[in-house]
Amino acid sequence: MRFSEVVAHLSQKISVTAKEGKNPEIKGVSPIEEATMQTISYIEGRKFAHYINITPASALILPQDETLQAQADDQGIPWVAAEVPRLLFAHAIDLFYRPFHPTPDVHPSAVIDPSAEIQENVYIGANVVVYPRVKISSGVCIYPNVVIYPDVTIDDRAILHANATIHERTQIGKDCIIHSGAVIGGEGFGFVPTSQGWLKMQQSGCVVLEEGVEVGSNSNIDRPAVGETRIGRNTKFDNAVHIGHGCRVGENCAFAAQVVLAGGVKVGNNVLLGGQSAIANQITIGDGARATGHSGITRDVKAGEIVSGSPAVPNHIYLRSSAIYKRLPEMYRMFQKLVKGSKN
Repeated sequence: MRFSEVVAHLSQKISVTAKEGKNPEIKGVSPIEEATMQTISYIEGRKFAHYINITPASALILPQDETLQAQADDQGIPWVAAEVPRLLFAHAIDLFYRPFHPTPDVHPSAVIDPSAEIQENVYIGANVVVYPRVKISSGVCIYPNVVIYPDVTIDDRAILHANATIHERTQIGKDCIIHSGAVIGGEGFGFVPTSQGWLKMQQSGCVVLEEGVEVGSNSNIDRPAVGETRIGRNTKFDNAVHIGHGCRVGENCAFAAQVVLAGGVKVGNNVLLGGQSAIANQITIGDGARATGHSGITRDVKAGEIVSGSPAVPNHIYLRSSAIYKRLPEMYRMFQKLVKGSKN
């Protein structure tokens, strides 16, 4: 499509400004480092400004930055800009790419219990196993080798990628996406010490994923002994995230890879957790809080607070401590001189 058509489509999604000039044919989207003719590429900020002078891209997505826009004008490159250029870039990708989505069908190798309720426009791939009393709503897509235990409900348009496992009584909301290898509703880690050893506590609860939740590959969300583990609307988990039994995670949260929540953690809305962060048992994280990567959280975190380190402390303290840490060898040498001087 022509660049003017791209701008017209994008302007329906987000407020933009544009300098069209030339009207080149656009056939795809590319990173700025790998841009080619007939692609539209993306400059996030001035850190990447030098690419504007050398890129072969036919058009650019820019921030609302007059300096970068003038630089593109000097190179004769048409551009479209928005306050959040990354969001604009995401909408541009949608114009040129659609993920694979099979047409509704049930593969003959799928094993489906007769008591399962399956609505229209559902795709069920090869070797899928559906146990009794499962309810699968309209537009659901279940890729090969998925196993769905009894009494699971899967709402409209949910997608379960290959090799996911959905344990008993799990509730999956509309437009949820479960990636390959994820286990939803598996047993929580519940054992009671006795004089004879560990007594297994049956995990009779369930997992509830509200609308629009996305769970990354090889992630686990455990069900509790009683009650539920609940993940709020539009929350996103990266790969290899572990959510312990009885946790409650709010809406619009985002957890990077290898985040771990122990049992009973309560997370508010709009919380961001960096990769490999770990949260101890029964901790509460307030709305809008953030933890940088590798944080070890052993105390409650207030709403809006940013924490870092292990054990986690307020981010400004962590940054000051890190600066001091780099100077420890120098400080130790000074200390040795002081000690030696005092002895003299």
